[in-house]
Amino acid sequence: MMNWLNELPILLLVLVRISCFFITVPVFMSRSIPATFKIGLSFFLAMIVTISTAGPHEIPAFSAEYVLLIMKEAIVGLGLGFIASILFYSIQLAGTLIDLQSGFAMGAMYDPQSGTNANLTGRLKNVLATLFLLSVDGHHLLIQGILESYQWIPVDAFVPALMDGRISTLILETFKNSLIIAFLLAAPVVFTLFIVDLVLGIIGKTSPQINLMVLGFSLKIGVYYLVLFMALPGFFLLLQRIFTEMFDSLSEMMRIMGASI
Repeated sequence: MMNWLNELPILLLVLVRISCFFITVPVFMSRSIPATFKIGLSFFLAMIVTISTAGPHEIPAFSAEYVLLIMKEAIVGLGLGFIASILFYSIQLAGTLIDLQSGFAMGAMYDPQSGTNANLTGRLKNVLATLFLLSVDGHHLLIQGILESYQWIPVDAFVPALMDGRISTLILETFKNSLIIAFLLAAPVVFTLFIVDLVLGIIGKTSPQINLMVLGFSLKIGVYYLVLFMALPGFFLLLQRIFTEMFDSLSEMMRIMGASI
């Protein structure tokens, strides 16, 4: 019993990092997953990490230094989850760009998973991406990533890298890659609809008697669905790139943090 009481400060630190990770990481941050499940999973994983790292730790329990360690664990957990989610948000951004061009942006509705107004195409692509991530056991890799972070970033050590610019540089680089992927995902539909608008504009100038309001909207919807489904193979190829860069960014952030200790 005394051994567990001695390990309680470590358990709380581990629980803070894992819980904060699940707040921001893709799939697990969804509001459709019950909070009780996420809390239970966080506690179960924290128990495993605490048992596997059992040993002498020089942590003054519930002191000012301990409070700083809790803040450090929260920042590490949120940061690791955030760097993994940046590239996942490129899928939603691509859907927004497509809906703005197709006219479906007017049909945006409340998304209970994210708690925000989500566009139709973005929700469709997000669901497909989530199913693809689950099918390739990406959620297992995310859990493995947070567990391996304790090999790089011990709970009883501060992380000097949080104070310099290397992590900021990594986040900006990941944002850049996210924007590039978003434009690549949206390009087939957006450029095709742009050509349709250009053709309709020419028709409107040459044949003013044609009702382009009715014809144009119906035509754009048909072209939208046609190109969207024709581009699905390329979408899944880009998903592989998204997940590869997502796990690479997660590993790179752990290496940067661990190398500074």
